[in-house]
Amino acid sequence: MSDDRAETNNKKDDVTTSRRDFLKNIGIAGASTLMAGSASAGVPADSPDPDAESTAAEWLQGHFVLMSEEDKKEAINRLEKRYTAKYDKKTTVANTPPLEGVLFGYALNIGKCIGCRRCVHACVQENNQSRTNPVIHWIQVMKIPKGNFAFTADKLNDGYPKSSAFGDYGVQVGGNAYAPVGGLATEHAQSYYSADEMVPDKDYFYVPVQCQQCEKPPCVKACPVRATFRDPNGVVVIDYNWCIGCRMCQLACPYQARRFNWGEPNLPPEEMNPKTHYFGNRPRMRGVMEKCTFCVQRTREGRNPACLEACPVGARKFGNLLDPESDVRKILATKKVFRFKEEMSTYPKFFYYIG
Repeated sequence: MSDDRAETNNKKDDVTTSRRDFLKNIGIAGASTLMAGSASAGVPADSPDPDAESTAAEWLQGHFVLMSEEDKKEAINRLEKRYTAKYDKKTTVANTPPLEGVLFGYALNIGKCIGCRRCVHACVQENNQSRTNPVIHWIQVMKIPKGNFAFTADKLNDGYPKSSAFGDYGVQVGGNAYAPVGGLATEHAQSYYSADEMVPDKDYFYVPVQCQQCEKPPCVKACPVRATFRDPNGVVVIDYNWCIGCRMCQLACPYQARRFNWGEPNLPPEEMNPKTHYFGNRPRMRGVMEKCTFCVQRTREGRNPACLEACPVGARKFGNLLDPESDVRKILATKKVFRFKEEMSTYPKFFYYIG
């Protein structure tokens, strides 16, 4: 127990020192800009408004993972009170822990996807994304000519690890083969096609792209203050209150899956989803990053992501990569599966297939 406690204290010291050193390195002017954020959000430092004290406390709180249980409860209570007052509806901020023995994986059948973008809109509604100025979508649907899809069948059985504790599916790095087995040539992809356009177009594939929940996420390595990290279920999450808005993670992500709040998010009270999670869909603030989290407020409770439930053609499948009976594992075992930008060696837990 003493060794575990010492290791935890060392990690806490490392994270705290890392963030302090970073702020020191960017200089007093940069730190002043960060502290000015609370005032720019409409909460002056000298305001007698109780909400000002709550906001100041959030700016000064530690990394949530390393906080004591008592401090976590206080932080959550502050958020719940503020969101309830701001959106005029009872809001909960959960701290549901990761599930035991679960490594989440997602599979998407691009042969079925019709490009309707219902997944995009369901994600916006579920995860309290900004509606206008800025418009934020965690899912982007690419339209790609079918001739730009390549698949190398002779590599299907190559590159599978034989020493895995979970069999021959490579789930310790997210599933399927280590070597690229095919993929999409995206140089002719249309990232934004007209909402009025008739879909599907028989000459195109529609490929939704969101956070790939990499097993080796470059965004985590790039974060100078460790505000983003990979949870035990394999989901990359963000502590919004610890994020300093430097956008290094956004630059590092090869999937363009991260979004930055340039302005105060626009979330109409009547459209706000009041059931939130600290690391998931709670309302964000200006100056922080956000991204898909596989709907942790749902999946940590054994439910499916909102995008899956919204798909009208059943193109999306979600499950536990460590469970041989899960939909995802069955797809990996029986379909021609590839991962987006496999050559980046990020080992995504998001898989694409045609079947």
